[in-house]
Amino acid sequence: MRNSLDIAKKPEDTRVVVAMSGGVDSSVVAGLLHKEGYEVIGITLQLYDHGEATRRTGSCCAGQDIDDARRVCETLGIPHYVLDYESRFRDAVIDVFADSYIAGETPVPCISCNQTVKFADLLKTAKDLGADCLATGHYINSVEKGNRRVLTRPVDADRDQSYFLFATTQEQVNYVRFPLGNMTKDETRRHAADMGLIVADKPDSQDICFVPNGKYADVITKLRPNAALAGDIVHIDGRVLGQHEGILHYTIGQRRGLGVSVGDPLYVVKIDARTRRVIVGPVEALETHVLELRDVNWLGDMPVSEIPQDGVDILVRVRSTRPPRPARLFNKDGMVTVEVIDGEQGVSPGQACVFYDGQGAGSRVLGGGFIDKTRRAEHVEIQLAELMENPATVAAE
Repeated sequence: MRNSLDIAKKPEDTRVVVAMSGGVDSSVVAGLLHKEGYEVIGITLQLYDHGEATRRTGSCCAGQDIDDARRVCETLGIPHYVLDYESRFRDAVIDVFADSYIAGETPVPCISCNQTVKFADLLKTAKDLGADCLATGHYINSVEKGNRRVLTRPVDADRDQSYFLFATTQEQVNYVRFPLGNMTKDETRRHAADMGLIVADKPDSQDICFVPNGKYADVITKLRPNAALAGDIVHIDGRVLGQHEGILHYTIGQRRGLGVSVGDPLYVVKIDARTRRVIVGPVEALETHVLELRDVNWLGDMPVSEIPQDGVDILVRVRSTRPPRPARLFNKDGMVTVEVIDGEQGVSPGQACVFYDGQGAGSRVLGGGFIDKTRRAEHVEIQLAELMENPATVAAE
């Protein structure tokens, strides 16, 4: 007989480490598992402890949040430990984020955090403690399929966090459990209130945890002062339209705050980190159909090396807020590419491209990768190639 966590033990014989961020979701996971009779150990990772980010509403894993996790564990009567992972978090997440941004990419640090600190380092700690599994408050599901587990999208589509967990390896998928996958956020908050937890009405975490008020540029400038060097804002046709105060202030697809105008709407089309140029153009220049991926994590049934030469049909997301789109996945000579059938706009290197086998709750997460390069329409690629070979020197009239 298997328990509710799909482990062949009675709950009272099953040790579970719960990753507790100090928010309502992980707190409810700890409370529900404790109520079912599991031996629950709460662990909070102190990931950063600096400045405004530790005091603002909706942060996590620092300051008040650590105290909230401790108080929840006291209420539940379970042990709670705080592990200092600041150095590891800085090296694996914050520094990587800064370096990616100044390379002209749009990084997703929440994925890096899950990939390194939470599902690698914390998972190892859980195993060292003799835990049968690690449980988290993510909104995603895992279900048994044969002799392994697979990831699927949760019941609550508005809280779906599968985009941020595509890099979870098969070994990690087999060990981690997600008790909130079949719950809505409203149900989670009701459970918290019923258990008398102080975090029942606590606001959700917002933006990137270590970036106060969403001001990415301030954090990057502090970490990498040279990232704020000025450069040209160049139209895709070669005209220099103006100056900027650092490429870190721009992302692909951005329209507002460009500080230049030619009458028609302009968007950031490309960021050339080598020459510190921000290249802008019309919305049509953003249309992207082919994505070249790096660091691909494949969770499908067949090995990624056995994907047919003519590809396989999948669905993909290039942003967590967008629904999956029809696409075709190819693997030729070790290069994994995705052809988005109807195209996507505003796609940037550094973003994640996550694979699914369908739409809606229960559809399977097949893995994903980070976008290394994008391919636009042929005439746009020609214009961009010319700009790369011949730095713009013509000022706009």
